[in-house]
Amino acid sequence: MVRFLVLYDRPQDVQAFERHYREVRRYSISRNIAAVRGGDPYFLVGELEWDDMASLRRAFESDEGKATAADMQNLAGGGVRSMVFELEDL
Repeated sequence: MVRFLVLYDRPQDVQAFERHYREVRRYSISRNIAAVRGGDPYFLVGELEWDDMASLRRAFESDEGKATAADMQNLAGGGVRSMVFELEDL
């Protein structure tokens, strides 16, 4: 399994961020985030999962994937970090 994780800093306009996130982009999110180590917690965490890396690549190359990437500036306003990683059971 492959996971795409998106970490959002607190946006300047929280209401606009929330409205955009709910009306334009939809996927799993996590709220009430508490930092265990390090600095301030993120405002929001988004998680998307695929069966494998090839499936993720196809999704990112699709028209919807390209539109989502182009839309990140509208949603995040610059305060976003993301990563892709494969899950391994131990």
